Amino acid sequence: MDIKEILPYIKNHDSGKVKIAITDIDGILRGKYISTEKFISIIDADTSFCDVIFGWDAADAAYDNVSYTGWHTGYPDAAARLDLSSFRKIPWENGVPFFLGELILKENTPHVCPRQLLKKVLAAAESAGYLPSFSQEFEWYNFEETPQSIHEKQFRNLRPITPGMFGYSILRSSLRNPFITDLFALLTQFDIPIEGLHTETGPGTYEAAIKYSGILEAGDRAVLFKTAVKEIAYKHGIMATFMAKVNESLPGCGGHVHQSLWDPEKKKNLFYDEEDPMKMSGIMKHYLAGQMLLIPQLLPMFAPTINSYKRLVEGAWAPTTLTWGIDNRTVALRVLNGSQTSCRLETRVIGADTNPYLAMAAALAAGLYGIKNKLELKQAAVSGNGYLDHSNGRLPSTLNEATKLMKQSFAAREILGEGFVDHFICTREWEWRQHLKPVTDWELKRYFEII
Repeated sequence: MDIKEILPYIKNHDSGKVKIAITDIDGILRGKYISTEKFISIIDADTSFCDVIFGWDAADAAYDNVSYTGWHTGYPDAAARLDLSSFRKIPWENGVPFFLGELILKENTPHVCPRQLLKKVLAAAESAGYLPSFSQEFEWYNFEETPQSIHEKQFRNLRPITPGMFGYSILRSSLRNPFITDLFALLTQFDIPIEGLHTETGPGTYEAAIKYSGILEAGDRAVLFKTAVKEIAYKHGIMATFMAKVNESLPGCGGHVHQSLWDPEKKKNLFYDEEDPMKMSGIMKHYLAGQMLLIPQLLPMFAPTINSYKRLVEGAWAPTTLTWGIDNRTVALRVLNGSQTSCRLETRVIGADTNPYLAMAAALAAGLYGIKNKLELKQAAVSGNGYLDHSNGRLPSTLNEATKLMKQSFAAREILGEGFVDHFICTREWEWRQHLKPVTDWELKRYFEII
């Protein structure tokens, strides 16, 4: 829809308001309502948003180590712009108009806005003659709780919406059919088309695959999916969580990203080669080699939290080694080469807790780096258990280790920009420092009486 079609809807909506949001560094939507009158006044101009959204963490604690903003700048308003092409109607809010926005960068200001970073990497792909087609799939846990109840329980003994391990269950999806039906219908109405939705192995666990699209739209859909699922869950007395690992004895939650490159007319999948024994084109092999090289150096963008690394353990459906294979779910990079239309790469390192804009930007940038430098795919495809193949090394096992690798990476700075890398590294160093402070239940149980 163009603005001429959007405006009458907004002017005639009986709510008198528009909802807008910007995605912060952790992938959290930070937004507000503005009046219809205010919205109309900024259509052809810019608006503003407090730059603190890139100066604090997920818990609203102000960073003490970033230069972009802080007490030293006074947390001023930053120029912001709404993307009118992101227009949606929120079906669970009586069709309230919604738009995504992003901060406008001033000269010599670091690129801190995730959506703008993705647009920057997309522009590099397009200038090289490639049209990226992406999609993300998510696994998540659902509990019969409210924000109030989980705090009262101190996050212990939470009740999943269904018990037991029952992946691909027809019974469980029937048991919670009103919730399943709402998810499928309302997400579709919110312009997040779902290709598949099913229970995963784990109590109250679901998985959904979002339909593929251009990479910017794919990023928008993935960011909005996580918040939309949480809001729809609220309607049913349910809390949805996209933590990478909710319990050490249960599988973690993946946020796998599927990707391919097409010609500018989107007529030819540039990853597919009918003549190749593995049906992989030279472009795809270079792209894959780029990710094989750079995943360890970009891992904080795929696994951004302390909790992320508790998912990346052996035998838990998440990779631990730097491996690839054909339709193999034990490796970091899974190639699906079935046909010209479906040939793609699945980056399985990525968790559900990631910021989709950053995960997609890093995946594409690493792939383009491989193509640009004609990197050879020297490692053979894993045909068995990827957990046992250490020939190309293991993934970093903590956020601290991964952040240090990214900080030292010249390639990360080349493909993502100095300003973004410096800011992002500081936010991950802050995250690591925060987790070192609390005395945990594990420590009390282990040391209180015995030591």
